[in-house]
Order: sequence, then structure tokens, then C-alpha cells
Amino acid sequence: MGVKAAKVQKVNPSPAVEQSEEEKMKVQKYMRGEAADLGELQDKKLKGQLAVREELYGKSAQAAFQAEKWLMPSEGGYLEVEGIEKTWRIKQDAIAAEVDILSSRKQFDIVLPDFGPYTLDFSLSGRYMIAAGRKGHMALLDMKNMDLIKEFQVRETVRDVVFLHNQKLFAAAQKKYVYMYSDNGTEMHCLKEHGAVTKLQFLNKHFLLTSINKFGQLHYQDITTGEMIGNYRTGLGRSDTMEVNSYNNVIGVGHSGGTVSMWKPTSAAPLVKMLCHQGPVTAMAFHSNGHLMATAGMERKIKLWDLRKFEVLQTLPGSTKTMQFSQKGLLAAATGSFVQVFGDLSGSQEYSRYMGHSIAKGYQIRKVQFRPYEDVLALGHSKGWSSILIPGSGEPNFDTWVANPFETRKQRNEKEVRSLLDKLPPETIMLDPTKIGSVKPAMKKEMPTKQDREAEMEAAIEGAKNTSFKKKTKGRSKPSKMTKKKQEAIMRAKKPFLEKQDEKVKKKRKRIEEENQLPKSLQRFARKVPAS
Repeated sequence: MGVKAAKVQKVNPSPAVEQSEEEKMKVQKYMRGEAADLGELQDKKLKGQLAVREELYGKSAQAAFQAEKWLMPSEGGYLEVEGIEKTWRIKQDAIAAEVDILSSRKQFDIVLPDFGPYTLDFSLSGRYMIAAGRKGHMALLDMKNMDLIKEFQVRETVRDVVFLHNQKLFAAAQKKYVYMYSDNGTEMHCLKEHGAVTKLQFLNKHFLLTSINKFGQLHYQDITTGEMIGNYRTGLGRSDTMEVNSYNNVIGVGHSGGTVSMWKPTSAAPLVKMLCHQGPVTAMAFHSNGHLMATAGMERKIKLWDLRKFEVLQTLPGSTKTMQFSQKGLLAAATGSFVQVFGDLSGSQEYSRYMGHSIAKGYQIRKVQFRPYEDVLALGHSKGWSSILIPGSGEPNFDTWVANPFETRKQRNEKEVRSLLDKLPPETIMLDPTKIGSVKPAMKKEMPTKQDREAEMEAAIEGAKNTSFKKKTKGRSKPSKMTKKKQEAIMRAKKPFLEKQDEKVKKKRKRIEEENQLPKSLQRFARKVPAS
């Protein structure tokens, strides 16, 4: 008796649900380019492997789309107008009348006319702000609750201020030296090696405090050990402009001769030195993607540069003393009492006017700073500081492992320990960080010398001479025929070496003949063709 196996049909436990066009577009956003065309492949094994890989890509894109609903609930947006309306004509009063109460609280003016002009800096999460007046006033604020944590007076000039790894420590460039303070105003360190500093920057992943002083000296100091990692003279004079590229942590410095130089702490020479303007560089900024740089010069031009090709993408009219890119790529530039925001809303790397705002006449803006994870632009000016709303400037969703505005004391302490353990060495700073961990390409094989070639040919000839031949009958192994066979073997061994030599001579002769195609008046200076 035979038993027939019953056919079992596979049942799909979760039937496919038809997706809308919007959902399909969101899934397509997570796909890794267009799918490979497998119809033309002849290799069945390769075809099967690529089909499995494409299926995995589709599943991962679908899973990412499903997770987006929970991980990224907020969506960013820009100002939208109808008809002939223009976004830059919309005033802050009109925006404040349409937003919610919490957002309207982020629009304010703080007037402190006796201590300005003010410079600002935000913590990584955007919750805390440090404001420093030129005449020594410093204030640490909690922007979430609009509380003043601490304010104090240092009674000397303050040129710049920057947060360190969290809001518990910040550094100030004062009249003679750089000072480090805690959040309660206690002076922690006096860094005399930096000198009279004009600009400060902090590299979060490397714990390096970077400064440039009025003599054009660039300093890198590790704040965990206190060691001075680098101290270099730029050789291009005084500089009042310095920014850090967050993509690769390379420092960009603008100079009075119109040159922008880029530095890393382990090199005494600049990685890149490019002439950007005909006059002094007044401001510069780096996009978060690391490939776009904006510079402004005294000749009233703002240039956007592609750092992958080091060429100008776009030139905008206008002058500015301070610039910054937002998390979503908006560019704010301020001059006098007017700030202008440019945006690439079409995605074609063509920046155009997006918004504008004019503060009280006579106020001189010194610093523009976008608040992370908020649609807010802070302005430090000669009479205090202001905050305006710029829709679409901030990242709508934050990663709590990177920056958490609601972190507790325990979370902050754990994050500090984790970041210290993950601290990167200064050698990892380079123009192209994707090369880290890659294998160095093999060097070209060195060309053999003349002596090596002669020795190789002699060895081949000796091997041909020592070749033994099989003895044959009927007079085919006579001494004369054996000698002829040995000579033929030697010629066969020498032939490849002679062919290479003849090929080199022909190439040289051809090159010289091409060079000798000169006018009659210059032919007597040409090299002679070697005789064959």
C-alpha cells in the first residue's frame, strides 16, 4: 500500500494591507536606492543572492517606516504662503498670533543696555543657554522653565563663551586668559597657555577646548587631563572667525587676507588653505552634513562652498558679521540690526530668502545662534539678547542617547561617564572620517633596477644552460645538434627580457619624437632621437 502525501498550503498569517501613496513615499525614503534589474542576469546563483538581498532591503525599509510612527512622532515644516505672498514679509507678530502658548513664550527680548554686546551659546540639548556681555556680565539660564540659574560679574572684558561637555562647565575667553567656570559661578581653572583669546570652540567627541588668540596662535587642550595637544601658529595674522565642522571636527579659521584654513590637532600645517574672498573673512559657518560651508567677506558677498570639490556653489549679495546653519539647513546671517534667514526649500542647493527680522534701530547684532531641537533663533546684540521664531529650523525629534532636554541628574552623570569612556583620540580628526578603520591600499610595486634585471636574465640563461635533453637514436643526439638545442633554449630564455628592452626604447623614441614637433626656430633645442 502506498500513502500519498497531502499537499499543505502555506497560509500568510498577516495579509498584505494596501498602502496609501503617502505611506509608499515614506517607505521609499528608507530604501537603499533603486532596486537592481535581475532580469538580464544569466548567473542563477548571483541572481538568487541579489533577490534575497533586495527582499531584505524591502523588509528593513518597511520596519523603519513602522518604527517611525513611534520614534519620530513630530514632523518638521516650513512657512507656506499662497499666491503672491512672500515668506520674508511675514512678521514675528503674525507668527506669534498663530502658534501655541508654549511656542509664543519662546519669543522674547531681554534688555541689558549697560553690559552689551552679548554673545551666546546653547548646550547640546538646547535646554540651557549661557550669555556673556562684553563688559563682564555672565548669565546661565534654563530655557525650558525660563529660569535664571546663576548670574555673576567677572569685572573684565569677555570676548567669547562656550559650553563644555554639559551645562555644568563652561569656558570664557576674558581679557588676558581663558577661565573655566562651574554652573554656580565658581572659577575652576585659569588656562594661561591660551593667551588673549578671541574665539573658543569645543569638540564634544574628543573633549578638546580649541582657541585662537589675537596673535593667530591655535591651541588644542584636553580638558580631561589638562594636556596641551597642539599649539600652532597659523602664520596668516589675527583672526576673529573660527568655527568647527561637526561632521569631521576639523577647525576652520578665517583670516584677514581672505583665506580660510582648516586644521586638526596632530598637524602643524593646515589640511586645506583656500582663498575665499578678496578682503578679510568676516564670518563663516558649516552645514551639519559637513559638505557645505558658508563664508562672508568685506566685499559684501556671501559664498556657499562645496567642500568635496572646493568650489563655489552659489554667491549671495550682502555682508554679515555672524552666520550659522540650523539643524535643518537654514542659514542665518546678521548685519547691523537686521537678520536674514536663507533656505534651500527646493532641495536643489539653491539658497534664497526665507525670513527676515529687524530689531530696534541702533541695536548691533553680534551673535546669531539657533537653538537645537527648537524653531528658535537667539540674537545677542549690543543691548541684550532676543529670541525669534523661525519655523522649520530645528530638528523636530531628539535622540535621548545624544541629547536629552529632560534628563535627570542620574542620567546626566551616566552620560558623562559613558562619553568619557567613548572619548576619541585626536588622531581620528581628519577631512574624510570614513577612512577611519579602512585598510590602507597596497603601494605600487617598485620598478626593478638595471642590476636586478641583468641578474634575473643571467639566472634565466644559467637555467637554460643546465637544461638536460633526452638522448635520441639515429644520430639525433650528436654534439652539434645538442649545442644547437642549448643555444635555442638560451635564446628562448633571453627573449622576454630583450622584448621588454626594445619596447622601452620604442616608447622613449616615440615620446621624444612627439616633443620634437616644434617650430623650426626651436628644433635645435630638442633632444636627439637615439639611433636604433
